[in-house]
Amino acid sequence: MTILKIARMGHPVLNRVADPVADPTAPEIRKLAEDMIETMIDANGAGLAAPQIHVPLRLVVFQAPGDRADPGLAEDEMFDHTAPLTVLANPVIEILSDEREAGWEGCLSVPGLRGLVARPSLIRYTGIGLDGQAITRIARGFHARVVQHEFDHLDGMLYPQRMDDLTKLIFESEARHFIRQD
Repeated sequence: MTILKIARMGHPVLNRVADPVADPTAPEIRKLAEDMIETMIDANGAGLAAPQIHVPLRLVVFQAPGDRADPGLAEDEMFDHTAPLTVLANPVIEILSDEREAGWEGCLSVPGLRGLVARPSLIRYTGIGLDGQAITRIARGFHARVVQHEFDHLDGMLYPQRMDDLTKLIFESEARHFIRQD
């Protein structure tokens, strides 16, 4: 496997709509997904979209481990806020609730910054796995946030474009000084 170079904000590949994956079962797509997973893990990310590694295809990898979940979620919530390591080609999101939750996001393509982004709190997503089988899940919490963040990359959008208040865009190194006022 290969660790790939991550495109940073300002690179044109991050501003365009990605092309559909013609055959999610193709060996070159499996290799790309394996390299994306290796790159994501090396960079300590929760997800990675193909455009972030200079490949304009509708392919994402992500995971939502419990130790990175949004604090305050009920332990017995109806929907799991975690997700296993997942590879999806040609994914689609359906928003299931008008309710929105704000949460801090970072991005491997926007290094060193964090921003407070409000996103739909309950979604259903579908896509095709590397085995050619459909994957459909309902997600909320950190899981839903990660999925929406990665899917945005497929449509040429970065999280700062989703922010309602740019005073909540901060350097990670200064986060300890930030006091959230509700």
